[in-house]
Amino acid sequence: HIYTTGTLQSTCECTLTSSPQRIQRSHPIHKTCGQLSAAAIGCGRMICLRQPQTVVIVGGGPAGLSAAIRLKQLANNNQKELRVTLVEKASQIGLHTLSGACIETKALDELIPDWRDRSAPINTPVTSDVFRFLTEKASIKIPVLPGMPVYNHGNYVVRLGQVVEWLGAQAEELGVDIYPGIPAAEILYDESGNVCGIATNDVGIKKDGSPKDSFERGMELRAKCTVFAEGCHGSLAKQLYKKFNLRDKCEPQSYGIGLKEVWETDPALHKPGRVEHTVGWPLDKDTYGGSFLYHLNEPQPLIAVGFVIGLDYQNPYLSPFKEFQRFKLHPTVRPYFDSPAAKRIAYGARALNEGGFQSIPKLTFPGGCLVGDSPGFLNMPKIKGTHNAMKSAMIAADTVYEAFAADKLHIGYEPKEYEQNLRNSWVWKELKAARNVRPSFHTKAGLYGGLAYTGLFYVGLRGLEPWTLKHGPPDHTSLKPAKQCAPIEYPKPDGKVTFDLLSSVALTGTNHEGDQPAHLTLMDDSVPVATNLAVYDGPEGRFCPAGVYEFVADETSPPVFEV
Repeated sequence: HIYTTGTLQSTCECTLTSSPQRIQRSHPIHKTCGQLSAAAIGCGRMICLRQPQTVVIVGGGPAGLSAAIRLKQLANNNQKELRVTLVEKASQIGLHTLSGACIETKALDELIPDWRDRSAPINTPVTSDVFRFLTEKASIKIPVLPGMPVYNHGNYVVRLGQVVEWLGAQAEELGVDIYPGIPAAEILYDESGNVCGIATNDVGIKKDGSPKDSFERGMELRAKCTVFAEGCHGSLAKQLYKKFNLRDKCEPQSYGIGLKEVWETDPALHKPGRVEHTVGWPLDKDTYGGSFLYHLNEPQPLIAVGFVIGLDYQNPYLSPFKEFQRFKLHPTVRPYFDSPAAKRIAYGARALNEGGFQSIPKLTFPGGCLVGDSPGFLNMPKIKGTHNAMKSAMIAADTVYEAFAADKLHIGYEPKEYEQNLRNSWVWKELKAARNVRPSFHTKAGLYGGLAYTGLFYVGLRGLEPWTLKHGPPDHTSLKPAKQCAPIEYPKPDGKVTFDLLSSVALTGTNHEGDQPAHLTLMDDSVPVATNLAVYDGPEGRFCPAGVYEFVADETSPPVFEV
């Protein structure tokens, strides 16, 4: 059979299977609109039988591609036939990666030592660092010295989406089977409860969950080892945490949200390789966050500007998007955006794992492992994680290949050595050194206490203090009831420097068909109105960077929560 959906074309011999009934969910989970099964639609999923995948990788970001490249390098160098398949939900590799980043290349140096000769889109070494503490109208410039987390000598300013696209080309050249536009929708388990692959999503489903005329079942990709590289808060990783109790011996993950815009600015203000960071205004001392601004080296004078806010903030009226827009009005950065030549050309946002060392879960389970930003290897003080994500994936790949070479790779194989090998690597050393910076902001001194701790123990002692601070309870417990907080008045968008949310989302290129299920689900649809709206005045309408949550009401009916 030839199976085709989107860009996936498999000419393997396949068989139809009437697998256990699969439910297509729209919100809320406990009120399913439609149930689709093999019996209901007259066909089952297809399973590739002739050449079952040795390894399936979920996610085509820096980590997933690094794992794929490393596996094929080892196999090719040893003249072994090892089949590696990677699925990525974006229609093109790199399309879902936010542009504009400052990266360390130490993992890439190990993975592809001749990356410079291979025309990698990494051409802008950092030329200068600027770090400022902002007040509402002024700023204090803080010297950037070696050892400080914002010291970027030797790093590169890149458009990370282009780097990921380039990594994809390297993987394909080595023989990795890459299927973009194919989300992994379900984890497959064998009769013993071991992970044995993934199923791709069904297509052609109406909003109520019923099949359209164009409906097609997804395909089961069976594997001896499945590597999950979904990124922050991946939907499949969350299921693995629960099923295998992977988070039993670590602290709850702490999250942040990062918002970013790409601008074409006045050439006179553009300095390729310049990196700028700020802390302070517009946030108060008890709200963790700050800004970054990178000068890219492109044919056009481009800058990437962004703002990160920890999701353990207290005031339910805070809007991360509006804080970002307000930040751009500060006199130290506003000239980049309000000159006649300035033009905003892109917008995006993503979640961040900020918990670091204390929040790393167990990384392996029967049938696979977690790599990259999925378990969370971000160095939050540096605001960098690409190098750690890549290295973790490379270590996992080394472990899996060793089992393959020793003929020990089988369904249910757990790469247990991966976790110990990671602990012996520079990734673990780096995260341990930075472990206390983020929780040091949780004192009554807030930002000021965190800055003092960072200078004394991170810069001065490189994390050698004999204690480890705790993050405390999950982020959401920090939110105060609305009656205890004052609403925040934000300036109205001017359409030049600051913008509304809808016009910003339009720049993302996100496009969803109207008659399709919501990709977001609720565990309990009574909570938004009964708790979130009643107690916290509906923070969902403010914290989402894409405006997908809304409370709808009129004079004759109570409020209804819509996604």
